[in-house]
Amino acid sequence: MKVFKVTFLFILFSGLLFSQNDRGRQAEFKKMTAEGSFRNSQVKAYPGDSTIDVTYYKLDLNLTYDPRYLKGAVTVGFRSTTAALNSFFLDLQQAMTVDSVTLNGGQKLSFTHSDAKLQITLPKAYGQSESASVIVYYQGLPGATGFGSFIFSTHGTNNDPIIWSLSEPYGASDWFPCKDTPGDKADSSDVWVRAPQFFTVASNGTLVSEINNQDGTKTTKWKNHYPIAQYLISIAMTNYYLYTNYFRYSKTDSMIVTHYIFPEANTPQNIELLNKTVDMLRIFSDKYELYPFIKEKYGHAQFGWGGGMEHQTITSLVSFAEVLVAHELSHQWFGDKVTCRDWNDIWLNEGFATYSEGVYYENSAGKDAYDSFINDIMFRSKYAQGAIYLTDISSVNNIFNSDRTYSKGGTVLHMLRGIVGDSVFFRILRTYLDDPKYSYGTAVTADFQSVAEKVYGKSLDYFFKEWIYGAGYPSYVFNWASPQETNNVLQLEVKQDLSSGMSVFKMPIQLKIKTTVGDTLVTVFNDQADQTFSITLNGQPQGVIFDPDNWILKEVTGPTAVQQEAGQPNRYGLEQNYPNPFNPSTKIKFHVGASILGALQRVSLKVFDLLGREVAMVMNEEKPSGNYEVEFLPANYNLPSGTYFYRLNAGNYMETKKMMYLK
Repeated sequence: MKVFKVTFLFILFSGLLFSQNDRGRQAEFKKMTAEGSFRNSQVKAYPGDSTIDVTYYKLDLNLTYDPRYLKGAVTVGFRSTTAALNSFFLDLQQAMTVDSVTLNGGQKLSFTHSDAKLQITLPKAYGQSESASVIVYYQGLPGATGFGSFIFSTHGTNNDPIIWSLSEPYGASDWFPCKDTPGDKADSSDVWVRAPQFFTVASNGTLVSEINNQDGTKTTKWKNHYPIAQYLISIAMTNYYLYTNYFRYSKTDSMIVTHYIFPEANTPQNIELLNKTVDMLRIFSDKYELYPFIKEKYGHAQFGWGGGMEHQTITSLVSFAEVLVAHELSHQWFGDKVTCRDWNDIWLNEGFATYSEGVYYENSAGKDAYDSFINDIMFRSKYAQGAIYLTDISSVNNIFNSDRTYSKGGTVLHMLRGIVGDSVFFRILRTYLDDPKYSYGTAVTADFQSVAEKVYGKSLDYFFKEWIYGAGYPSYVFNWASPQETNNVLQLEVKQDLSSGMSVFKMPIQLKIKTTVGDTLVTVFNDQADQTFSITLNGQPQGVIFDPDNWILKEVTGPTAVQQEAGQPNRYGLEQNYPNPFNPSTKIKFHVGASILGALQRVSLKVFDLLGREVAMVMNEEKPSGNYEVEFLPANYNLPSGTYFYRLNAGNYMETKKMMYLK
């Protein structure tokens, strides 16, 4: 997990902490290390040369570790998008020296290389759709901007050498000449690496050959047959241990699943985690569609960055936490098969992958696990600043903001599911993935909205305008009454607090109404700041729950928002522990509000460390409404001195506070 240096505690509190057990948000939040947190964090948002359409990349790389150096010959196939193409440029950072450029492997071409642009002059004018290729011969020590781009490092107690890439969003041109934009996918790619025989090389697609050379080097060739964005081309190489299993998608067919892991990571615990990849492939194939690169492989390559990166068919991972594996795997559908056309729409990658974590939990552990996951990302969403659609993509930090791009992006999909219903929601996702305009191509938010509306059969313009292009979330003030003379009529008032300058959110709102003849579920459409609804029922209303299934990111207040029973607390709350700091123990008080039916509620009290890892389960049981106090003894969990966070979950309520343990 990468976090910022100056705002370390705040980011942990608001963006990382609130997670279940292995959901400590190691996941893939692409933030930079403290050492390099703002190094190249401001970069130019760059569209590439629009006069060419890239059709092919072949990376033929010669790599040495001592000295750390790259010599390459990169083939770029392209077709002209203009009537008379005389020259064009590729993106390549100035740290690399270009030796020569040839046309179709033959004629040498004139070129200039400045301001990270390799300008190439062609010997003739190429007409519309006319194709050609160039080979760029270059060398140097690649830069390490963004999240690394291209890294020479070590791992393990023996400091074994490792080389790996992570090009998202603007780092591909640090190590190979390309059109550095996700909007132009190549039709296919090859990666060939010549390196000392110590290295096992993992890359995209299918392994074609590994040949030991007489000079002590080895040449490894990988072939990818599917369309691919430049930032998804990768290498990872060290003295890997290769562990394989298979995804059997029919009675007669199966796909290899390869795991390139550090020798020191070859433990029974990690193998058990990696084996879950096959279950995840089945779940996502069932919910979305068959794994989109089924003719090649899926796999992992362990690397040194503190998270994960969804390189096509070969995700790079620091470790094998269940949520991290699920998040990155789901990107093969959302991010790799269908890629955001520009970084403004990054939520189409990261919001969808975050939501897919919930889909995995729902289908592997049940609805309670899904509901808990949604509570987590909704909580973090409330810290999101600005719109999910980004107008500023010059900052890597801004693109990969965890609260907005990940959590709120995932929450938006949960809310869409609440509006359209389960079957329609997953049909929307499948249609989006299969639409020939976007399948193995790129998309923007308007494209996804168009698919959603076509499948749903109704306009969703209000939804996308407020949740993708707008900011914030609604704050409702909710009251109800039942006039005595018409006691089977519920008078419902919904107000939205606009004091902070927020616009009115238009949303369908579900209400669970308890009556003398049973419960009923009613939906009203709220599109005004102050709105009254009159609802005729079969029995006398006795209580109302606002949004009982938690479909809306919101705050709700009002004296009758939840039916209360005499003598029961009317609020939920978590108090500051006392004493604090403490040793050897501290007491934590909390309040559980009344449920509408007086039912027991699942109440958990968990403790997390500064990395967001759950370190203690103080309570996890069903409780009636009431006031409670528990004692926490860190020694029971072998915890060292330090700062911790404790979190209360009760129904849909969640609150977290900080405490300090001093031995």
